[in-house]
Amino acid sequence: MASVPQPDLAPQAFIQALASVVGAQYVLTAKDDVAPYYTDWRHVFAGTGIAVVRPGSTEEVAKVVALCATEGIAIVPQAGNTGLVGGSIPTGMRKEIVLSVSRLNRIRSVDPLNDTMTVEAGCVLQTLQEAADAAGRLFPLSLAAEGSCQIGGNLSTNAGGVGVLRYGNTRDLVLGLEVVLPDGRIWNGLKALRKDNTGYDLKHLFIGAEGTMGIITAAVLKLFPKPSSSTTAWIAVESPQKAVELLAALRGLMGDRLTAFELISRVCLDAVIHCKPSIPDPLPGRHPWYILAELTDGGKQEDLAARAEAAFIECTERGTLLDVALAQSEGQAKALWSIRETIPEAQFTNVKHDVSVPISSIPRMIEEGLADLQKAFPGLVGYIFGHIGDGNLHYNIGMADEEATRALMDKRKAVNEIVYAVVAKLGGSISAEHGVGQQKREAIKLRKSPVEMELMQRVKDALDPHGLMNPGKVL
Repeated sequence: MASVPQPDLAPQAFIQALASVVGAQYVLTAKDDVAPYYTDWRHVFAGTGIAVVRPGSTEEVAKVVALCATEGIAIVPQAGNTGLVGGSIPTGMRKEIVLSVSRLNRIRSVDPLNDTMTVEAGCVLQTLQEAADAAGRLFPLSLAAEGSCQIGGNLSTNAGGVGVLRYGNTRDLVLGLEVVLPDGRIWNGLKALRKDNTGYDLKHLFIGAEGTMGIITAAVLKLFPKPSSSTTAWIAVESPQKAVELLAALRGLMGDRLTAFELISRVCLDAVIHCKPSIPDPLPGRHPWYILAELTDGGKQEDLAARAEAAFIECTERGTLLDVALAQSEGQAKALWSIRETIPEAQFTNVKHDVSVPISSIPRMIEEGLADLQKAFPGLVGYIFGHIGDGNLHYNIGMADEEATRALMDKRKAVNEIVYAVVAKLGGSISAEHGVGQQKREAIKLRKSPVEMELMQRVKDALDPHGLMNPGKVL
């Protein structure tokens, strides 16, 4: 890493210089004003900074970054601040500002014929979904925080969500980017092309980099035809092994009509019902595991419903499912999805993991992980759910009561190591869709080869030689 430039401006003069770029009202320094930006929404990570700066355009972002580069001030890019690994929170270890992209919230264009839209980084994900829908199209990225997360954060963490099975991760939904580089220059890569073989595909350096390479200010996103029919099913299965077998069976019977396939344990369902008693149990009997599946297609609703019903009958005859409830209306479908969306709230405090393994290894991940954890922490409870259609589990660990869970939180590192050891044995990843941030920065060093870590550091140093972009995260 090159030596960091030494500041020429006194602190107050630096604040005034920032204000001259974005306006004094968009440079926040008062304790109450900056507090929401200096801690994450779960209050696990917290830090301090010189100020929170809220530019209103790409040009203002570039000027702020150039000023910080001159002064040797580090920058923590922040979008909706809905992350789980402390990636958008200052560490407080050096002089840094938080740069919020929330004012960069314009949808610049929607092109239904090219199936694209060009949007700024501060757009709320749900707003983009609605804009696509208004144009008769679908933007398929969907996750629990979609009402508050912003697309810049989704891009920077390569967010996953429930539609990855059919549409891929966020990386797969991007055609072009606009990025402010660490020296303040603007790279305009806002191409709406599906084929462009003119050298390195630079956008992939910034997607998933968590703001450590530059600041994403806008993107060209892919749109898709809006499905005209959908079927939502709540399915009881005997075990994770049966869930994996059901996934294979449904993909064979329904093809890419299978849009989402979410595994939910009975423990998670009980937690949801306890959290929100108004939510009913979708099936009459208790079962150990459930699948929330969604199938979508063009054509008539009755045609998809008939095909889905036939597929579920065949899967019942094969013995891969125990029972199934099919939503009979859009309201019933939303009620089933509300169960999945309430799970994070229902088990808010515990030791959380976001892991991925090969789909065929999911049963072993669940069974062997819980067995090893029980040996070390008798009486623990596994709140396990996730997107098993792409091998991603949210593997959250608590205890039977709140006090014991808080005590377990103090032993988070030991819990992590047990889970990570099983992940490694199965050839998996300790971060599937939440990123690395501060939380897993040290852990990845033990799980990536020295060559891989060296290559990542060399790319980082080439783009950000002074280490000013989101320091203390990822690397």
